[in-house]
Amino acid sequence: MGMPVRIEDDLYELAKSEAKSEHRTIAGQIEFWAKVGRAAIDNPDLPVGFITEALASLAEPREYGTPFIPRSRKV
Repeated sequence: MGMPVRIEDDLYELAKSEAKSEHRTIAGQIEFWAKVGRAAIDNPDLPVGFITEALASLAEPREYGTPFIPRSRKV
C-alpha cells in the first residue's frame, strides 16, 4: 500500500534524476535510498557501496545472474 509522503523539492528533483539513470520510478528510487540507509545503519561495518551493489543485485532477475562456480583447489 502506498502512502503519500512530503519531501523537499530538491530531494525530489535529485531522486527524479537518479531514477531516470537507474531505470527506476521516482518512488522506487526513494525506496531504494531508504533501504540502503536502513541497511547501512544496521551494518555499520559494511561499506555503503557494498550495500548499494548487494541490494541492486537482489533486484535483478535471476535468469540474468551468473552462477557461482568455485575455483578448484590445487593439490
